[in-house]
Amino acid sequence: MNSLPPSQNLPIGKLAACFNKTTSSYKFYWLLSILDQVENGTIDIPKRNLFAGMISHAWYTVNYYRLRFGYPRKGKGDSDLLHESVLTVKEIEQLPMSADKKEVFDCLIKTNHPSTLRSLFHFDRYVPYKFLSPWFPGSSDEEIVFRSKDSESLSLYSFNYDSIKINDLWVSYLKTNAAIIRDFCFWNLALYLQTKNPNIPDIPNKLIKPAQRNSLAKQRHYWNQVFHDLGSVKCIYTKRDLKIDNYAVEHFIPHAFVSHDLLWNLIPSDSDFNSVKGSKLPSLEKYFLPFFELHRTTLDLMKDREPRNPLLDDYLLIFPDLETSISPESYYRQLQPLILIAANNGFEYMV
Repeated sequence: MNSLPPSQNLPIGKLAACFNKTTSSYKFYWLLSILDQVENGTIDIPKRNLFAGMISHAWYTVNYYRLRFGYPRKGKGDSDLLHESVLTVKEIEQLPMSADKKEVFDCLIKTNHPSTLRSLFHFDRYVPYKFLSPWFPGSSDEEIVFRSKDSESLSLYSFNYDSIKINDLWVSYLKTNAAIIRDFCFWNLALYLQTKNPNIPDIPNKLIKPAQRNSLAKQRHYWNQVFHDLGSVKCIYTKRDLKIDNYAVEHFIPHAFVSHDLLWNLIPSDSDFNSVKGSKLPSLEKYFLPFFELHRTTLDLMKDREPRNPLLDDYLLIFPDLETSISPESYYRQLQPLILIAANNGFEYMV
Protein backbone atom coordinates (compact mmCIF):
# COMPACT_ATOMS: atom_id res chain seq x y z
CA MET A 1 0.00 0.00 0.00
CA ASN A 2 2.06 2.93 -1.29
CA SER A 3 -0.60 5.59 -1.93
CA LEU A 4 -3.50 7.26 -0.16
CA PRO A 5 -7.09 7.62 -1.44
CA PRO A 6 -7.53 10.84 -3.42
CA SER A 7 -9.72 13.79 -2.43
CA GLN A 8 -10.97 16.74 -4.46
CA ASN A 9 -10.92 19.12 -1.50
CA LEU A 10 -7.96 18.07 0.64
CA PRO A 11 -4.19 18.21 0.03
CA ILE A 12 -3.62 14.46 0.31
CA GLY A 13 -0.12 14.85 -1.06
CA LYS A 14 0.86 16.76 2.06
CA LEU A 15 -0.32 13.96 4.31
CA ALA A 16 1.67 11.46 2.25
CA ALA A 17 4.69 13.80 2.35
CA CYS A 18 4.79 13.50 6.14
CA PHE A 19 6.78 10.29 5.60
CA ASN A 20 9.29 11.69 3.12
CA LYS A 21 12.89 11.59 4.37
CA THR A 22 11.79 10.07 7.67
CA THR A 23 14.59 9.88 10.25
CA SER A 24 12.60 8.46 13.16
CA SER A 25 9.59 6.26 13.82
CA TYR A 26 7.60 8.96 15.58
CA LYS A 27 5.47 10.17 12.67
CA PHE A 28 4.18 6.69 11.87
CA TYR A 29 3.03 6.04 15.43
CA TRP A 30 1.67 9.58 15.78
CA LEU A 31 -0.63 9.08 12.78
CA LEU A 32 -1.69 5.62 13.98
CA SER A 33 -2.65 7.17 17.32
CA ILE A 34 -4.62 9.92 15.61
CA LEU A 35 -6.55 7.34 13.58
CA ASP A 36 -7.42 5.40 16.75
CA GLN A 37 -8.80 8.50 18.41
CA VAL A 38 -10.76 9.73 15.39
CA GLU A 39 -12.33 6.31 14.85
CA ASN A 40 -13.43 6.42 18.50
CA GLY A 41 -15.14 9.76 17.87
CA THR A 42 -12.56 12.03 19.52
CA ILE A 43 -11.80 15.14 17.46
CA ASP A 44 -10.23 17.39 20.12
CA ILE A 45 -7.55 14.93 21.22
CA PRO A 46 -5.42 15.33 24.37
CA LYS A 47 -1.74 15.01 23.48
CA ARG A 48 -1.29 12.57 26.33
CA ASN A 49 -3.73 10.19 24.62
CA LEU A 50 -1.66 10.36 21.45
CA PHE A 51 1.67 9.83 23.20
CA ALA A 52 0.16 6.90 25.12
CA GLY A 53 -1.09 5.53 21.79
CA MET A 54 2.39 5.75 20.28
CA ILE A 55 3.92 3.67 23.06
CA SER A 56 1.07 1.17 23.15
CA HIS A 57 1.29 0.65 19.37
CA ALA A 58 5.04 0.01 19.59
CA TRP A 59 4.82 -2.17 22.71
CA TYR A 60 4.80 -5.65 21.18
CA THR A 61 7.21 -4.76 18.39
CA VAL A 62 9.82 -3.65 20.92
CA ASN A 63 9.24 -6.14 23.74
CA TYR A 64 8.46 -9.36 21.85
CA TYR A 65 10.09 -8.97 18.44
CA ARG A 66 13.01 -6.80 19.72
CA LEU A 67 13.15 -4.59 16.63
CA ARG A 68 15.40 -1.54 16.67
CA PHE A 69 13.80 1.84 16.02
CA GLY A 70 17.01 3.74 15.43
CA TYR A 71 19.62 5.26 17.65
CA PRO A 72 19.55 8.36 19.89
CA ARG A 73 21.33 11.23 18.17
CA LYS A 74 22.45 13.61 20.90
CA GLY A 75 22.31 17.24 19.92
CA LYS A 76 20.40 16.58 16.70
CA GLY A 77 16.91 17.38 17.80
CA ASP A 78 14.33 14.72 17.12
CA SER A 79 16.21 11.63 18.31
CA ASP A 80 14.29 8.35 18.10
CA LEU A 81 13.71 7.41 21.73
CA LEU A 82 10.50 5.45 21.23
CA HIS A 83 12.30 2.14 21.78
CA GLU A 84 13.80 3.40 25.04
CA SER A 85 10.47 4.89 26.16
CA VAL A 86 8.72 1.54 25.73
CA LEU A 87 11.39 -0.23 27.79
CA THR A 88 11.26 2.47 30.47
CA VAL A 89 7.49 2.18 30.79
CA LYS A 90 7.70 -1.62 30.97
CA GLU A 91 10.18 -1.45 33.85
CA ILE A 92 8.49 1.33 35.81
CA GLU A 93 4.88 0.26 35.39
CA GLN A 94 5.67 -3.47 35.69
CA LEU A 95 3.56 -4.32 32.67
CA PRO A 96 4.05 -7.77 31.12
CA MET A 97 5.66 -8.14 27.72
CA SER A 98 2.42 -9.75 26.52
CA ALA A 99 0.23 -6.79 27.52
CA ASP A 100 -2.15 -5.81 24.75
CA LYS A 101 -2.46 -2.33 23.31
CA LYS A 102 -5.48 -1.36 25.43
CA GLU A 103 -3.86 -2.50 28.66
CA VAL A 104 -0.76 -0.43 27.97
CA PHE A 105 -2.80 2.58 26.85
CA ASP A 106 -5.04 2.53 29.93
CA CYS A 107 -2.01 2.32 32.22
CA LEU A 108 -0.36 5.30 30.54
CA ILE A 109 -3.49 7.41 30.81
CA LYS A 110 -3.88 6.71 34.54
CA THR A 111 -0.29 6.67 35.81
CA ASN A 112 1.28 9.57 37.69
CA HIS A 113 4.81 8.17 37.86
CA PRO A 114 7.22 11.03 37.02
CA SER A 115 9.54 8.88 34.87
CA THR A 116 6.64 7.53 32.83
CA LEU A 117 5.28 11.03 32.31
CA ARG A 118 8.72 12.21 31.15
CA SER A 119 8.80 9.34 28.65
CA LEU A 120 5.36 10.30 27.37
CA PHE A 121 5.91 14.03 27.04
CA HIS A 122 9.33 13.71 25.49
CA PHE A 123 7.38 13.40 22.24
CA ASP A 124 5.78 16.81 22.73
CA ARG A 125 9.06 18.52 21.93
CA TYR A 126 8.91 17.88 18.20
CA VAL A 127 6.40 15.33 16.93
CA PRO A 128 3.12 17.33 16.80
CA TYR A 129 4.83 20.23 15.03
CA LYS A 130 7.20 18.42 12.67
CA PHE A 131 4.32 16.26 11.43
CA LEU A 132 2.72 19.39 9.93
CA SER A 133 5.90 20.59 8.20
CA PRO A 134 4.58 19.63 4.71
CA TRP A 135 1.79 22.18 5.22
CA PHE A 136 4.14 24.85 6.54
CA PRO A 137 7.63 24.25 5.11
CA GLY A 138 10.39 26.23 6.73
CA SER A 139 8.20 27.43 9.61
CA SER A 140 9.23 27.31 13.26
CA ASP A 141 7.17 25.35 15.77
CA GLU A 142 5.62 28.61 17.01
CA GLU A 143 4.69 29.60 13.47
CA ILE A 144 3.16 26.18 12.81
CA VAL A 145 0.99 26.48 15.94
CA PHE A 146 -0.25 29.90 14.77
CA ARG A 147 -0.69 29.08 11.08
CA SER A 148 -2.50 25.78 11.76
CA LYS A 149 -5.46 27.77 13.11
CA ASP A 150 -6.05 29.30 9.68
CA SER A 151 -8.81 27.21 8.10
CA GLU A 152 -7.50 28.02 4.63
CA SER A 153 -4.28 26.13 5.37
CA LEU A 154 -6.25 22.86 5.32
CA SER A 155 -3.77 21.40 7.80
CA LEU A 156 -4.69 18.07 9.36
CA TYR A 157 -5.13 19.63 12.79
CA SER A 158 -4.65 22.78 14.82
CA PHE A 159 -3.25 23.25 18.32
CA ASN A 160 -4.82 23.96 21.66
CA TYR A 161 -2.83 24.19 24.89
CA ASP A 162 -2.57 20.46 25.62
CA SER A 163 -4.46 18.94 22.70
CA ILE A 164 -4.82 18.98 18.94
CA LYS A 165 -8.10 19.47 17.10
CA ILE A 166 -8.64 17.60 13.86
CA ASN A 167 -9.72 19.91 11.04
CA ASP A 168 -13.43 19.33 10.35
CA LEU A 169 -12.69 18.85 6.65
CA TRP A 170 -10.31 15.98 7.47
CA VAL A 171 -12.55 14.12 9.92
CA SER A 172 -14.74 12.44 7.31
CA TYR A 173 -11.72 11.53 5.18
CA LEU A 174 -9.93 9.91 8.11
CA LYS A 175 -12.99 7.97 9.23
CA THR A 176 -13.94 6.79 5.76
CA ASN A 177 -10.42 5.74 4.78
CA ALA A 178 -9.02 4.71 8.19
CA ALA A 179 -8.20 1.14 7.15
CA ILE A 180 -6.41 2.24 3.97
CA ILE A 181 -4.52 5.03 5.76
CA ARG A 182 -3.48 2.59 8.49
CA ASP A 183 -2.19 0.14 5.85
CA PHE A 184 -0.32 2.99 4.16
CA CYS A 185 1.23 3.91 7.50
CA PHE A 186 2.23 0.33 8.32
CA TRP A 187 3.68 -0.14 4.84
CA ASN A 188 5.93 2.90 5.25
CA LEU A 189 6.76 1.95 8.83
CA ALA A 190 7.86 -1.51 7.64
CA LEU A 191 10.13 0.09 5.04
CA TYR A 192 11.61 2.39 7.69
CA LEU A 193 12.18 -0.41 10.22
CA GLN A 194 13.75 -2.61 7.57
CA THR A 195 16.50 -0.01 7.16
CA LYS A 196 17.15 -0.15 10.91
CA ASN A 197 16.94 -3.96 11.04
CA PRO A 198 18.39 -5.03 7.67
CA ASN A 199 18.96 -8.68 8.62
CA ILE A 200 15.72 -9.28 10.50
CA PRO A 201 13.12 -11.47 8.74
CA ASP A 202 9.42 -10.74 8.27
CA ILE A 203 9.31 -7.09 9.42
CA PRO A 204 5.71 -6.44 8.21
CA ASN A 205 4.33 -9.17 10.48
CA LYS A 206 6.13 -7.76 13.51
CA LEU A 207 4.33 -4.42 13.67
CA ILE A 208 1.30 -5.51 15.70
CA LYS A 209 0.48 -8.20 18.21
CA PRO A 210 -1.35 -11.02 16.40
CA ALA A 211 -4.81 -11.86 17.64
CA GLN A 212 -3.50 -15.37 18.24
CA ARG A 213 -0.48 -17.43 17.30
CA ASN A 214 -0.81 -19.94 14.46
CA SER A 215 -1.79 -23.43 15.47
CA LEU A 216 0.98 -26.04 15.48
CA ALA A 217 -1.49 -28.89 15.00
CA LYS A 218 0.02 -30.03 11.69
CA GLN A 219 3.53 -29.92 13.08
CA ARG A 220 2.47 -31.84 16.19
CA HIS A 221 0.82 -34.47 13.98
CA TYR A 222 4.12 -34.82 12.12
CA TRP A 223 6.04 -35.36 15.35
CA ASN A 224 3.35 -37.74 16.61
CA GLN A 225 4.17 -40.00 13.67
CA VAL A 226 7.78 -39.95 14.80
CA PHE A 227 6.76 -40.88 18.34
CA HIS A 228 4.60 -43.73 17.03
CA ASP A 229 7.64 -45.20 15.29
CA LEU A 230 10.33 -44.45 17.85
CA GLY A 231 8.28 -44.81 21.03
CA SER A 232 10.05 -41.91 22.73
CA VAL A 233 12.29 -38.97 21.87
CA LYS A 234 14.96 -37.57 24.15
CA CYS A 235 14.68 -33.84 24.93
CA ILE A 236 17.89 -32.20 23.73
CA TYR A 237 17.78 -29.77 26.66
CA THR A 238 16.83 -31.85 29.71
CA LYS A 239 17.76 -35.34 28.37
CA ARG A 240 14.40 -36.62 29.57
CA ASP A 241 12.55 -39.25 27.52
CA LEU A 242 9.49 -37.61 25.98
CA LYS A 243 6.30 -39.51 25.24
CA ILE A 244 3.63 -38.80 22.67
CA ASP A 245 1.20 -37.48 25.29
CA ASN A 246 3.70 -35.25 27.09
CA TYR A 247 5.82 -32.91 25.00
CA ALA A 248 5.84 -29.37 23.59
CA VAL A 249 6.59 -28.38 20.01
CA GLU A 250 9.43 -25.94 20.51
CA HIS A 251 11.07 -23.27 18.34
CA PHE A 252 14.83 -23.83 18.49
CA ILE A 253 15.50 -20.27 17.31
CA PRO A 254 12.76 -18.24 19.03
CA HIS A 255 9.55 -17.54 17.15
CA ALA A 256 9.90 -13.90 18.19
CA PHE A 257 12.90 -13.69 15.87
CA VAL A 258 12.13 -16.01 12.94
CA SER A 259 8.37 -15.28 13.00
CA HIS A 260 7.46 -18.60 11.38
CA ASP A 261 6.63 -22.21 12.29
CA LEU A 262 8.71 -24.02 9.67
CA LEU A 263 9.61 -27.59 10.52
CA TRP A 264 13.38 -27.20 10.23
CA ASN A 265 13.30 -24.98 13.35
CA LEU A 266 10.88 -27.10 15.42
CA ILE A 267 11.62 -29.96 17.81
CA PRO A 268 9.76 -31.76 20.59
CA SER A 269 10.92 -30.66 24.02
CA ASP A 270 10.19 -31.05 27.71
CA SER A 271 6.99 -29.04 28.34
CA ASP A 272 8.23 -27.59 31.61
CA PHE A 273 11.53 -26.53 30.09
CA ASN A 274 9.81 -25.01 27.05
CA SER A 275 7.91 -22.54 29.22
CA VAL A 276 11.17 -21.55 30.94
CA LYS A 277 13.18 -21.19 27.72
CA GLY A 278 10.70 -18.73 26.26
CA SER A 279 12.44 -16.47 23.72
CA LYS A 280 15.97 -17.27 24.79
CA LEU A 281 18.60 -18.47 22.34
CA PRO A 282 20.19 -21.94 22.54
CA SER A 283 23.96 -22.35 22.54
CA LEU A 284 24.92 -23.97 19.26
CA GLU A 285 28.08 -25.30 20.87
CA LYS A 286 25.99 -27.21 23.40
CA TYR A 287 22.79 -28.07 21.54
CA PHE A 288 23.43 -28.05 17.80
CA LEU A 289 24.60 -31.66 17.39
CA PRO A 290 21.67 -33.22 19.32
CA PHE A 291 19.33 -30.86 17.45
CA PHE A 292 20.79 -31.96 14.11
CA GLU A 293 20.79 -35.67 14.96
CA LEU A 294 17.14 -35.50 15.96
CA HIS A 295 16.20 -33.86 12.66
CA ARG A 296 18.30 -36.25 10.61
CA THR A 297 16.73 -39.26 12.32
CA THR A 298 13.20 -37.99 11.84
CA LEU A 299 13.85 -36.92 8.26
CA ASP A 300 15.10 -40.37 7.32
CA LEU A 301 12.08 -41.90 9.01
CA MET A 302 9.47 -39.57 7.52
CA LYS A 303 10.88 -39.68 3.97
CA ASP A 304 10.14 -43.42 4.02
CA ARG A 305 6.93 -43.23 6.02
CA GLU A 306 5.24 -40.17 4.41
CA PRO A 307 7.36 -39.03 1.44
CA ARG A 308 4.59 -36.70 0.24
CA ASN A 309 4.03 -35.00 3.57
CA PRO A 310 3.97 -31.27 2.63
CA LEU A 311 5.81 -30.33 5.82
CA LEU A 312 8.94 -31.94 4.40
CA ASP A 313 9.00 -29.08 1.90
CA ASP A 314 9.86 -26.72 4.78
CA TYR A 315 13.40 -28.10 4.66
CA LEU A 316 13.71 -27.23 0.97
CA LEU A 317 13.62 -23.54 1.90
CA ILE A 318 17.13 -23.89 3.31
CA PHE A 319 18.49 -26.98 1.51
CA PRO A 320 18.63 -27.73 -2.23
CA ASP A 321 17.33 -31.27 -1.73
CA LEU A 322 16.65 -33.78 1.02
CA GLU A 323 18.91 -36.53 -0.25
CA THR A 324 22.43 -35.07 -0.35
CA SER A 325 22.45 -31.64 1.26
CA ILE A 326 21.35 -32.35 4.86
CA SER A 327 24.71 -32.43 6.55
CA PRO A 328 25.78 -31.01 9.93
CA GLU A 329 27.89 -28.39 8.16
CA SER A 330 25.11 -27.17 5.88
CA TYR A 331 22.56 -27.09 8.70
CA TYR A 332 24.96 -25.21 10.97
CA ARG A 333 25.62 -22.62 8.25
CA GLN A 334 21.90 -21.88 8.16
CA LEU A 335 21.43 -21.57 11.91
CA GLN A 336 24.56 -19.81 13.06
CA PRO A 337 24.00 -16.41 11.32
CA LEU A 338 20.40 -16.31 12.55
CA ILE A 339 21.51 -16.93 16.13
CA LEU A 340 24.16 -14.20 15.93
CA ILE A 341 21.78 -11.65 14.43
CA ALA A 342 19.16 -12.43 17.07
CA ALA A 343 21.76 -12.02 19.83
CA ASN A 344 22.87 -8.69 18.36
CA ASN A 345 19.23 -7.57 18.44
CA GLY A 346 18.91 -8.19 22.15
CA PHE A 347 17.76 -11.81 22.43
CA GLU A 348 19.43 -13.40 25.43
CA TYR A 349 21.12 -16.79 25.51
CA MET A 350 19.91 -19.56 27.76
CA VAL A 351 21.90 -19.79 30.97
